[in-house]
Amino acid sequence: MKLGLFGVTGNTGQAVAKVAIANGYDVTVLVRTKTKLSEELTSKLASIVEGDVLNLESVRKVVQDQDGIIIALGTGMDLSPTTVLSEGTKNILTAMKEFGISRVSACLSGFLFFEADKLPERFHDITDDHRRMLDALKGSDSQWVAVCPPHIADDPPTGRYEVAVEKGIGRRVSKEDLADFLIKCLLNDDYLHKAVGIGYKN
Repeated sequence: MKLGLFGVTGNTGQAVAKVAIANGYDVTVLVRTKTKLSEELTSKLASIVEGDVLNLESVRKVVQDQDGIIIALGTGMDLSPTTVLSEGTKNILTAMKEFGISRVSACLSGFLFFEADKLPERFHDITDDHRRMLDALKGSDSQWVAVCPPHIADDPPTGRYEVAVEKGIGRRVSKEDLADFLIKCLLNDDYLHKAVGIGYKN
């Protein structure tokens, strides 16, 4: 299976690439600069496209000929107002429609399940853009799944995570368990057109 991945330089994106490659997927990624990737990962990727997710032509080069797409875009520790995540997602969805590719899983945020008055103020701006990402998915013709994790941890994978529709689970999830689920969402229809939480029950 050929997989297009956006956000490979982040922790979640790197975990997706690692898990996908280990399971025999051909992974194509978009990066602004190839040197941001380790030599080990670079050697295992099927293709690397240098460009920007806000540039539709760059996005097309990644999306073309793929069987499925994973969106793991992020802003690192920058919580300031942004539209990069949602506008990038719109470009990805546009390219998918052009090339007739339907399956996509996207990593958003568990904060989308919070009531507005319970969301910490410092996360308001980034959550607003995650909500715009979700709206873009909902408004598309794609077969999408929105995965909304809690804190993404560097813990080793457990393989024992749980998933719930329209609600969060627990307070943390291993990045590799998250990656495993993002990939599996491309292969089954259990959570199509749904926002789902992932984590571990106490």
